[in-house]
Amino acid sequence: MNESKDFLRTIVEKDLKSGKYKEVITRFPPEPNGFPHIGHAKAICINFGIARDYDGHCNLRMDDTNPTKEDTKYVEALQDAVQWLGFDKGKNTYFTSDYFPRIYDYAVKLIKMGKAYVDSLNEEEIREYRGGVKEAGKRSKYAQRSVEENLDLFEKMKNGEFKDGEHVLRAKIDMSAANMKMRDPLLYRIRHAHHFRTGNDWSVYPMYDFAHCLSDYIEGITHSICTLEFENNRAIYDWVLNTLELKLPRPHQYEFARLGINYTVMSKRKLLELVKAGQVSGWDDPRLPTIAGYKRRGYTPESILNFCDQIGIAKANSMVDVSQLEFCIRDDLNKKVPRVMCVLAPLKVTIENYDGYEEIDASYYPHDVPKEGSRKLPFSHEIYIERDDFMENPPKGYFRLTHKQPVRLKHAYIITCKKVVKDASGNIIELKVEYHPESKSGSDTSGIKVKSAIQWVSSTHAKTVEVRLYDRLFSCEAPEGIEDINLNSLKIIKNALIEPAVIISKPDQRFQFERQGYFYADPVDYTDEKPVFNKIVGLKDSWGKKTKSIRNEAKKVHVTGEIAPMSEAEKVLFDKYTNELALNNEISNILARDKQLSNFYKEALSVFNSPVNIANIVANEVARELKKTSKLKFNTQQIAELVKMIDDEIISNKISKQVFEEMVKYGKNPSVIVEAKGLVQISDPKKILPIIDEIIAKNPDNIAKFKAGNSKLLGFFVGQVLKTTGGKANPKVVNELVAERLENV
Repeated sequence: MNESKDFLRTIVEKDLKSGKYKEVITRFPPEPNGFPHIGHAKAICINFGIARDYDGHCNLRMDDTNPTKEDTKYVEALQDAVQWLGFDKGKNTYFTSDYFPRIYDYAVKLIKMGKAYVDSLNEEEIREYRGGVKEAGKRSKYAQRSVEENLDLFEKMKNGEFKDGEHVLRAKIDMSAANMKMRDPLLYRIRHAHHFRTGNDWSVYPMYDFAHCLSDYIEGITHSICTLEFENNRAIYDWVLNTLELKLPRPHQYEFARLGINYTVMSKRKLLELVKAGQVSGWDDPRLPTIAGYKRRGYTPESILNFCDQIGIAKANSMVDVSQLEFCIRDDLNKKVPRVMCVLAPLKVTIENYDGYEEIDASYYPHDVPKEGSRKLPFSHEIYIERDDFMENPPKGYFRLTHKQPVRLKHAYIITCKKVVKDASGNIIELKVEYHPESKSGSDTSGIKVKSAIQWVSSTHAKTVEVRLYDRLFSCEAPEGIEDINLNSLKIIKNALIEPAVIISKPDQRFQFERQGYFYADPVDYTDEKPVFNKIVGLKDSWGKKTKSIRNEAKKVHVTGEIAPMSEAEKVLFDKYTNELALNNEISNILARDKQLSNFYKEALSVFNSPVNIANIVANEVARELKKTSKLKFNTQQIAELVKMIDDEIISNKISKQVFEEMVKYGKNPSVIVEAKGLVQISDPKKILPIIDEIIAKNPDNIAKFKAGNSKLLGFFVGQVLKTTGGKANPKVVNELVAERLENV
């Protein structure tokens, strides 16, 4: 454990020392409705890590209370993630559904105590009766039902005698509570849906706030650790356990800041949209921030664990630079993977004064890596080098092969260019060179000075491989979803050439391709007949200059003490944002805790009433700019105008980001920017359909695949249309028109 303990470990140690708990028992309770992502990795590290550090144990529990979205494949993905990260999930995986009978009995007990009632208001009426931040709520007339009537109705709900939404079970707490979460919260709702474990046994399912605390209690959890947006839910957690008078010791909830990474979407709902739209190949697509995606791309468990350790356990939500994650995998692989040579864009080179064959001894590791290992490199008179390692008219500072400048072949000899061979179109197809026999690496007596060494492979011995070059999936720092997809996030090279020593048979193998990056043998598609390698990360250490500051900052993040609770004023704002304005908990938390942002939001909202969209821009884009400067060039009026243009579908979400950047630089009104740059969104089918038809005509192979059943190609055609229009086409209209056209092709 670190000498500087985070606040959670400080609490755990205090509880153990005082005798409050004899053993530390934590839990990781995801909902099995999607594949776990990097944010879940942080939660896994915290919960399993604390249990491990204090000789306790952590339960992997599936919060399977919503049968309409859950699936066994998600359970398996969560189990795999925990094990892959190196944690012991124990012999059993726990399920909230295992406790459905006991949770139901606890609900019956609350009814008998007069602390819960069956309400027959509809969803809209329940929201209206809840009241506002400045006004108390009004209790439903159905709260006057007798205990006997409530018991009868609740049993009929369980037996499936009512329709979805016809009744709910609510706790009877306080309709005037300052914390609006306590205004008679829902405990059960009717769901006529097949559950992947319990089948059709149940027609009612407990709400998260009711099931979670009771599941914790049943399992003997001591420290129930969750993310910051559940801070206000802690009151319900405690109320349920206290009201039922469950024996001590009871679990206690603690909150930490969730993980946010730029250029990354962390919402399972949005990730599912990408999968369904065919924008990615599946939940394990190496571009996705899922654990399965990182695993398939070639990230190591050690790199993910190191990343989670570096970012620490923070008090407030913040955004982490994705470069820090890339630094962690690069730092891990640099110390342990072999260096080999691969040519991605081959250019033929004939060594005219060499007609023999030899095998050159070459180490897999540089001198500063404490590992041993070498291989034999076949060297012959015909080789291939990287196409951009030769230039006829090089710019200043170009140190590779030219007409006048020799270069060293890595591990081998120095060569000098003698002749350039071109085809009828003027394209270079071959170089004629000579080698210098006395220049062999390790015993060079030639006296020739060169400024760089380049990779190469022998033409008769090299193996053809497929290389997949992955880039960031999103093109902007704070992506919303499909409209922000980077259409160049994957480039496939079918005919790269690699030295023969790299062809492998064992799985889980990584290499550094000299001067190219780190690569991984794809665990799904790799075969001896068709080797496939995924690019994990490039060699360029864009985070390198920050390495020292990263480690210093990592130490600073581990702070001692409780998370600073919201003030009364902040709680009022948070409740208003979540209950009245329907903002999500994370956005509400950011705005409520930052006075400057909340004031900005209030002013912009007074100009144009679009609560959710204005909140998203203020909590993300505006907040980012305020970190850079205290004086903004744009104002609340302009932000409101920008959102109105989005809501009126004058511009798309993607174009709005471009407009916002112009506002940041020049302070111009968004309407002026849109008009000057011609950025008005295209929604007219008459303008979009010709573009769709042209793209369909250019892609007959993909049309054939789509007809053969590859529905994922819908996303390809939508993406091509958006790319052709520079992001100006209305994504919703494009999706509908493309789907219609493809069905009729």
